[in-house]
Parts: sequence; structure tokens; C-alpha cells
Amino acid sequence: MNDERLTVAQAADGAGAPRPEPYPPDRADRPVPAEEPEPPRKRKRRGPGPVTLLLLPALVTVTGVAAFLALGGLPSPWPDDDSAADPSAAVDIDPSYIPWLRKAASACTVLEPSVLAAQIDQLSGWSDDSDELSGQKGIAAFTDDEWRAWGKDDDGNGRSSPRDPADAIMALGRRDCSLAGKVTELRTEGRINGDLVELTLAAYAAGPDAVTEAGHVPSAARTYLDEVQALLPRYEALDREDSGGAGGAAGALLTAPVSPLTITSPFGSREHPLTGVTKLHTGVDFAAPQGAQVVAARRGRVVFAALTSAYGNRIVIDHGTIQGKRVETTYSHLSSLGAAVGQTVEAGAPIGRVGSTGLSTGPHLHFEVILDGYYTDPRPWVVPNGV
Repeated sequence: MNDERLTVAQAADGAGAPRPEPYPPDRADRPVPAEEPEPPRKRKRRGPGPVTLLLLPALVTVTGVAAFLALGGLPSPWPDDDSAADPSAAVDIDPSYIPWLRKAASACTVLEPSVLAAQIDQLSGWSDDSDELSGQKGIAAFTDDEWRAWGKDDDGNGRSSPRDPADAIMALGRRDCSLAGKVTELRTEGRINGDLVELTLAAYAAGPDAVTEAGHVPSAARTYLDEVQALLPRYEALDREDSGGAGGAAGALLTAPVSPLTITSPFGSREHPLTGVTKLHTGVDFAAPQGAQVVAARRGRVVFAALTSAYGNRIVIDHGTIQGKRVETTYSHLSSLGAAVGQTVEAGAPIGRVGSTGLSTGPHLHFEVILDGYYTDPRPWVVPNGV
């Protein structure tokens, strides 16, 4: 994720509408007619009357129901927001990590995104604070030596760092997949026995030699394994395929905006082919012929649809808030606009045609993914395996 902010003007949606005035307060100074006091009477003590006998149980029941509802009551059958329809939205982590978890896990058949997520949770609790005593850094707790072996600049931002969440997730995936390959070979040879995921996690915790010597999960790895497995259920939603609609790739979160997906310019720093200025290329350029259909990558509401000087005909779709993060996608250099501001579109719905309007060297689609107003690499969100 980079620090460049989206500058597209947002469409007005009634946010400035005046709020209704509160109900007028009761007049405390209203005169109340005085009542003549009645002379005291002597009354005989007697038991509760029939009205009391009828009303008292009802009053107790109403009071009990009110207390029950105040404490939460029955769970509502209706979702609070759109996140209930998205399995990945139930996972309480930064949404920008999800595509990288899926991409990292796709490197080998043994791993699932939930396994990587549970490991990171156990290792750091998703905190990127450094451990001064062990020298571990970032959410995946890599030491400098480990990072030299497994770390890369996977998100293409110009630096490789264990404190970069995307780089750290991908490095952990490479390390786990390497261990998975070793334990798979050992089990095929009959030298060890057990579940491949458990053996892989054990090899991570205690090393492949310890697993080989024990012939199964060694006792030295049992605590780590138990802790990771206890965390797995909270991340199981990551393992469900959720392409965002028809036409999406398994494991991707967004539908392909054009087909086929042919990248001609990736996300990252580059020299602009027309201006010659080196700056962040805020999206991905997909090659496509003039007039090719462009579709919405996910269900959402169109918040911008107009001609701009740099992006040409441009559409911005707001896909809502997931775990507190606003997700938007943009579609630029279109030859024509097929959607209007305020319109709700489904994933895969036509929204325009490929063109070369604005600052463009030829027909293509400039596609962006924006998370809370910041540009992020669209490739792991939409492209199969993030390639």
C-alpha cells in the first residue's frame, strides 16, 4: 500500500442534508391546577385486590423481557451490513492482507490461507513490532538471516522488508511451501507419518531434522502446533472461494474487468510514456482492443463517471466497507461510459468500453484498487495467482 491519495471528486449523496430537529421538550413551567387535599381516612388492612393480582405478574414479565433485551436478547437474523455476504469479511484482519494470503498459499497444494493467517496470529498477533531480544521483525517474525533466505519485494514498491506485510506474507508462504515439499518427500519415502499440514508446521517450529528423527510430529513442536490449530477456525472463511461474481478467478476477490487479462504495465514506480515523469503507476494496464467490454469487478455503487484530463473517461465504483476499510475500483481511458453516478451495479455488469481517452498511448484499461483512499496493487485481488 502506498501513500498516494485518490483525488477524484466524489459524488454528493445527501451527506449534507440537514438533520431533523429533536422533539420539543416538555414544558416544565406549565401551570398545574392545585388539588384540594382530602381528609385522611382510616382504612382496614386487606390483601391484594384482583387488579393487583392480574397486573403484578405481567409487570414482572415485561421487566424481565426488557432486561433480557438490554443484555443483547436473541441474535438478529438480519446482517448488519454487506460484510455478511462476503465470507472473507468475517475475518478480523486488514482486508489488504487477504489477497496476499491467498496468493502465498497458492504456491503449493498443502497450504491454505487460513494456515498462514493462523501462523501469523500465533507469531505476532498481526503486530509488526520488532522483538529486540530475538531479532524477529514484522508480522511474520523473520530474523535478518531468515529474511535473506526467503524475503523478496513481492508488492513491487521498490523495497524488500519483513515489516512490509505483503512481502512478509509471501515470504512465509515460500518458507512453508519449501518445508511442505520436504515433509511430503519424507512421507512418500515412508520415513515419517502424519498429516502434511501438521508435519509442515512441525518442521517450521522444530526443523525438518527433528521431524525426521521422531518419524512424526516431535514433542518440541507440539505446543506451537496446538496454538496454531486453535487459531485456525477464526480464519476458515479465507479458504472459501469468493470471486465476487461470475467471471472471477478462484481465489481472487474481484471479477476480471476485461477478458483476457493481459498486463502491459504493472503497479509500481515507472516513467510515464507520454510525460516522461517517474512516479507511481497507481494501477495495472490491461491490454484490450478498442471497444472491448469493461465490466464491474464487484457489486457496488458508481460514485464517479465523467471525462477527466489525465484518465479520460473514468468510472469509480464504491464496493462498501469491509472490516472498517472502504474498497473502491476504478476504470479509466474508456471510449464510452455505460454507467451513471448513483447507479448500483452487479459484479460482471457492463459499465463501459475500452478506449484511449485522456493521456494514453493506445487502447487499454487502466484498472485500480483503492483501499481507504490509498492505491494498492490490483494483481493479487483480481488476477489468478496474482501473476
